[in-house]
Amino acid sequence: MKIDPSSLKITDMRFADIDGAPKRCTLIKIFTNQGIVGYGEVRDASSRTYAAMLKSRILGENPCNVEKIFNRIKQFGGDSRQAGGVCGIEVALWDLAGKAWGVPIWQMLGGKYRDKIRVYCDTDSEGGGRDMGKALKERIALGYTFLKMDLGIELLADIPGALCAPLGFLEKMREYKKTVFSTPHGSIDPRAMRGEAYDLFNTAHPFTGIHITEKGLDFLENYMKDVRAEIGYEIPLAIDHIGHVPLEDCIKLARRLEKYNLSWMEDPVPWQYTDQYVRLANSTTTPIATGEDIYLREGFKPLLESGALAVIHPDVLTAGGILETKLIGDMAERFHTAMAIHMAESPIACMAAVHVAAATRNFTALEIHSVDVPWWENLVNGLPKPLVKNGYIDVPNAPGLGIESLNEDLISQKLHADFPEAWADTSEWDKEWSNDRRWS
Repeated sequence: MKIDPSSLKITDMRFADIDGAPKRCTLIKIFTNQGIVGYGEVRDASSRTYAAMLKSRILGENPCNVEKIFNRIKQFGGDSRQAGGVCGIEVALWDLAGKAWGVPIWQMLGGKYRDKIRVYCDTDSEGGGRDMGKALKERIALGYTFLKMDLGIELLADIPGALCAPLGFLEKMREYKKTVFSTPHGSIDPRAMRGEAYDLFNTAHPFTGIHITEKGLDFLENYMKDVRAEIGYEIPLAIDHIGHVPLEDCIKLARRLEKYNLSWMEDPVPWQYTDQYVRLANSTTTPIATGEDIYLREGFKPLLESGALAVIHPDVLTAGGILETKLIGDMAERFHTAMAIHMAESPIACMAAVHVAAATRNFTALEIHSVDVPWWENLVNGLPKPLVKNGYIDVPNAPGLGIESLNEDLISQKLHADFPEAWADTSEWDKEWSNDRRWS
């Protein structure tokens, strides 16, 4: 069937919520009057309502006018998971535009700088630093050339004298961790996310009253020492999930870790605290990164202007979608800052990030968090298998994202219990309305 891009119209939008890819995620289909379908995704742990409420605002529009539609709906996004609807729709629009015009998305972004995308492999492990090192060595054996791991106060929670906090706080933190983080992603009862333990655990870093003691710092340094003893110093290694501790503790830890040649320390303090990032960067030679929770270029600009970041780390499904992430990368280049890309979702989000990475000159590595999910790449059809080969993903030349179709049988097996029907009718959102004007 020949597609006429000039007369293409959006006719419907529907969802499928799945578990374990590696987290809960909402897949999006945007339908058109000419039979082609665009694929998008709401970021992990974000509500599908953020996308559903925008349906009436995109019906009847030509999806090839990506920027026009994005500028209409971007006011309904926000930091972290609140941007999930806007970004997921934007990805699906680019997929449709590419299919309509018969070109891959990277071509519409100005062409590509590379034919394959380096993937960094995030890794979890129980036990000590040697155990983590062995887990990372297994990633190296699979061909990965860049690694990341967690190194933070969760490792210290059960070590007497490793953390200092108001009495009772650590017990509540352990309670919350046991309740929430021992439950499969996407299966958490919302009631478990309330109460004093939740409030304490979600207090911003400077206000928790938690400090890492010298014993705790010794433990984390030795943990990293053991990791490097296993994997060596030649392969890049980044760290994440430091914990909600004040800036001064982050400085102490960063200094302790300088000798271990880290690629970056990620999200040590809230991204909004530009002045604290400046103080941290001026206090250590450990490179600093942040960005996965930042929405739009405006959020990144103060950090980049400050010179505090060695690496920005946007997520396509939070930053504003494909084009906005590309523009964020271009802005970072002007401030001599590298861009890595956060990604912990399905192959739809992964391929959206691949197109951005291909088209952005200062890109370094793309996260993948699904190595241990054997069915992950089978969620979609049309991509090569294995998708990740020797630590890289080939940049596709097929139209749009490069995904031919979704594996409906597999999706039906992985549906979230709250939404047991894939692609159910969403007509209740067709006439959602408000005066969306942002000025008078």
